[in-house]
Amino acid sequence: MSRVDRDETAFGDRDGLCSININAVWSDPLESDEHIRWTHEFFASTEPFSTGGVYVNFLGNEGEKRVRAAYGEAKYKRLTALKNKYDPTNLFSLNQNIKPGKRKRKGADCILMLILYISYKRKKLGGALDW
Repeated sequence: MSRVDRDETAFGDRDGLCSININAVWSDPLESDEHIRWTHEFFASTEPFSTGGVYVNFLGNEGEKRVRAAYGEAKYKRLTALKNKYDPTNLFSLNQNIKPGKRKRKGADCILMLILYISYKRKKLGGALDW
């Protein structure tokens, strides 16, 4: 992990000796609370030995704070600037989303949103648009 400098890629937490990925999988929805509980307890028990960072592809639905921890504040700001430039409407918002920064909407954004909406409606209606 440490052969690449921390500023060369978006993933920069390269100081750890190892990486831990905790996966809890179950099929019975009635067991969810139990499995989520032990997973959180196990994670908490490893924290004293952690760098505090996280690999973004290991995250589940843990919130923006953990996404920021995956990149660090300086990289998160750079990635937000890229998001503002290339995806200001947050079209690509799945996985561990970096939200665009707050800014005024431009006419082009509204047109893009309209085109996306029409495309979506068209696909949903099987190619027909009956407005």
